[in-house]
Amino acid sequence: MEIIWRRVALSDLEEIRRFIARDNPNAGAHVRSAIRAAVERLTDHPNLGRPGRVQGTRELVVAGTPYIIAYRVLADRLRILSVLHGARRWPDQF
Repeated sequence: MEIIWRRVALSDLEEIRRFIARDNPNAGAHVRSAIRAAVERLTDHPNLGRPGRVQGTRELVVAGTPYIIAYRVLADRLRILSVLHGARRWPDQF
């Protein structure tokens, strides 16, 4: 299954890494790797995440982090919509 990252999701990922790296560069890289690994797991198990708060989406909590991957399952691919901190206000739509 092909993975397609929206530009905003890639920006989210980089902002998360930078924010964490200010205090600990290794931790920033580790969290980014954990998020990417979680996305890769979705290729084999696209319904691994829970139904999303935004209709037509799913959400995967990244183990060991406060981050949630919002994504949409399409016929033959996954669209990664956003990566958000669980405490953030969730958008009404993506």
